[in-house]
Amino acid sequence: MGLYSYLLISIIIFTIGVYGIITQRSGIKILMCIELLLNSANLNLVAFSSYNGNSTGQVFALFSIAIAAAEAAIGFAILVALFRLRDTINLDNINILRW
Repeated sequence: MGLYSYLLISIIIFTIGVYGIITQRSGIKILMCIELLLNSANLNLVAFSSYNGNSTGQVFALFSIAIAAAEAAIGFAILVALFRLRDTINLDNINILRW
């Protein structure tokens, strides 16, 4: 597969992630869509790294995966705390952060 195929797959994954963030109201589904966005960026990094013949993009992708894992853990912890407080993870019904 060439670079074009990887970029096309990355665009499709990114589009699915953006569509999911816009349309979903569940906190867990939104976190999953954010992970799709980050994975499409990682796919781009690795594809261009392979195309250029160096490993810089792969190193950045590893850092991005570590940051994505931390983001998912913190996001899930926030959702668990909100669920314990409001008994829902539907983000439309949660207004705790308003003044």
